[in-house]
Amino acid sequence: MRSIWSSGLILRGDALPPTRRAEHTMGMPAQAKQWTGDQVRVLIDETRPWPRYELIDGELLVTPGPSHDHQEGVMRLWRSLDDYVRTQRIGWAFVSPSDVELAPDTIVQPDVFVTPLVNGRRPMGRMRIRALLLAVEVLSPGSARHDRVTKRRFYQRAGVPEYWIIDLDARTIERWCGADERAELVDDRLEWRPDGAGEPLVLDVERYFAEVNDG
Repeated sequence: MRSIWSSGLILRGDALPPTRRAEHTMGMPAQAKQWTGDQVRVLIDETRPWPRYELIDGELLVTPGPSHDHQEGVMRLWRSLDDYVRTQRIGWAFVSPSDVELAPDTIVQPDVFVTPLVNGRRPMGRMRIRALLLAVEVLSPGSARHDRVTKRRFYQRAGVPEYWIIDLDARTIERWCGADERAELVDDRLEWRPDGAGEPLVLDVERYFAEVNDG
């Protein structure tokens, strides 16, 4: 059995494909390799919940465990989204680790995401999630390039209506809608009204960052 060692993490593989592309590791060194969905699912099952593994266009993205500030940002946003989509009866809010497969041989795990209802109910059991109403990433050290470029382009290509990137240090939310070429930078008030909602979600962005960063 052949092993790859990366910053204390051992990735094991018996018959990995020939080296073609880079394994992009957020916060860890990269190893050149072409990955498949089946291989990445094995890694996920063996190491869940952390590190987090994602696969986009054959490239493996690895995210170490998050900081307390990161998780505070994730959970506060999730609570707002969860209350809203339940009230509007349009979807279900989740946090990662949870696998989302929007295209063949891809696996992403947004920090926070909203799925549409399936036959009027939330996705059940191990049902594979293949559509999103919203994907959100909270920036971590080393993740900015992939969150802003690799993942953003993938979500746009996959038809995700909105993608938010939360920068806890800058206290801004980068809002990407559809195929936007530039993000809307929001630092005061954000309104989100997905298809089917009767009323918009109104997020007080200043208050959100004050609660996350200042306690």
